[in-house]
Amino acid sequence: FQRCVGMDALNSLHSTTFEIDEKHKTNYHKRFLEFVKMVQKENLVIGGAMTDPKGDRSKGPSEQDDPDLFTRVVAKDDKGIYVSGAKAHQTGCINSHWIILMPTVRLTENDTDWAVVGAIPADAKGVTYIYGRQSCDTRSMEEGTIDDGNAKYGGQEALMILDRVFIPWDKVFMHGEYEFASMLIERFTCYHRRSYVCKTGLGDVLIGAAATIADYNGIPNVSHIKDKLVEMTHLNETIFAAGIASSYLAHKMKSGVYLNEDMLAQVCKHNVTRFPYEISRLAQDIAGGLV
Repeated sequence: FQRCVGMDALNSLHSTTFEIDEKHKTNYHKRFLEFVKMVQKENLVIGGAMTDPKGDRSKGPSEQDDPDLFTRVVAKDDKGIYVSGAKAHQTGCINSHWIILMPTVRLTENDTDWAVVGAIPADAKGVTYIYGRQSCDTRSMEEGTIDDGNAKYGGQEALMILDRVFIPWDKVFMHGEYEFASMLIERFTCYHRRSYVCKTGLGDVLIGAAATIADYNGIPNVSHIKDKLVEMTHLNETIFAAGIASSYLAHKMKSGVYLNEDMLAQVCKHNVTRFPYEISRLAQDIAGGLV
């Protein structure tokens, strides 16, 4: 569960660290590759922490009344850096092994303290998780097994509070290079919005369930039922098509990784914000009182 965000962070950091090094003669890319080796060898789940609380959204990080509304470097020494702040809406963070902290907005030269990328263990000292409730999370505690879900690896999210969390230099992949924050965010977004093609797997299950319920109700050949199943399939495959097309039109970056086509990635995400709800509505329409 929830490997997609970490995968998107790794892909976007591969090219971004390479280009930071190219300009600033830093060694972030080498550090990053060593981190990836560890991740692959130990089969680790990586959480990508990008979203900050933000505060007054008309102001940048350095203009906020509370500087910790965006994650920032508060101290450094010969061993590494210390960061404080918060990361909001962190789906899957509690069942991740490591968290990669990243900027969330375009930064200016006044925001160098907030231009930080680093990897921390999920149980690092100074990290507090405020666990989020979900609409049906107590149902898993009721008798029976139908609503147990995935007992060991199910979905959840939390607000992460960071209080002087230490990051050793070998796990720091950006430190003050503010002009590269937007590049990282845009590339991460491009990967991540294409990854929403995963919702079509859920769509396949929902379409199959709706068709099965139509069979149970004895109406699989009724024309309006068939029309709704066709429409559900059409919407689901449209999401899938945008994601696959984005990947097919990918181009090679300087570091050697490929970046999928940006516009089609945005279209994929836009479809996902609309079509699954219509698919669900049609499923309920077909199922009637059984749902």
